[in-house]
Amino acid sequence: MSEVKNNKLTRAQIEDLAVHCENAELEAYEITKVTNDYPDMTFDDAYDVQWEIRRRKEDRGNKIVGMKMGLTSWAKMAQMGVETPIYGFLADYFSVPDGGVVNTKELIHPKIEAEIAFVTKAPLKGPGCHIGDVLAATDFVIPAVEVIDSRYKDFKFDLVSVVADNASSTRFITGGQMADVADVDLKTLGVVVEKNGEVVEVGAGASVLGHPASSVAMLANMLAERGEHIPAGTFIMTGGITAAISVEAGDNITVRYQGLGSVSARFE
Repeated sequence: MSEVKNNKLTRAQIEDLAVHCENAELEAYEITKVTNDYPDMTFDDAYDVQWEIRRRKEDRGNKIVGMKMGLTSWAKMAQMGVETPIYGFLADYFSVPDGGVVNTKELIHPKIEAEIAFVTKAPLKGPGCHIGDVLAATDFVIPAVEVIDSRYKDFKFDLVSVVADNASSTRFITGGQMADVADVDLKTLGVVVEKNGEVVEVGAGASVLGHPASSVAMLANMLAERGEHIPAGTFIMTGGITAAISVEAGDNITVRYQGLGSVSARFE
């Protein structure tokens, strides 16, 4: 558990912000960053908003099917002046089948990121969770593509606002082949992103905190601050191996993963 939570907002304000941010996601309209109205808002407040959005979805009968990490490159963290990545949750209706269609009418300004996802076979609990713990608790890894869609107007936001907006989560596509972590060098695993047949990004697993399992360990440690953990059977997207690539209706994307097949989708 965290020592002391650093909150500046009341429970009522947190609930209001959850409605505000979630409605923007559900109805696909832009909002201005929430710190415009609450400049003193803290990361604890922002995660309280995110968990309230999660609770609202579960109350409506949605299932939470996984977690995702964002801002998982050291360079990006330095650029944004933060010391840890951020996390969000994945709801059931975010899932798009491999080769399927992403409906851009439900989104605002989508971008895609190539990622490696982990599925756990044992619980992971922080604090002090490390790569070795993660690899021992991993059932398999699988290629995944995240579609992110910040609800903030003109992409003007700060990290506290992004956390409150469920880390820009909106859709994800899994495919390719699952693999045992012992059979894959996740640091050197190469990824090639094609948009409409053109290569637009390449990268390797080490882009994610030096090793994608490090991202899962960090998630366990961050959840521990709220008295939460990663249960067995959790699907976790570890963060973008490549920069985010803008997509729009009419685009086709294919991401090829070294030794693990490919993931594709079209945007309509």
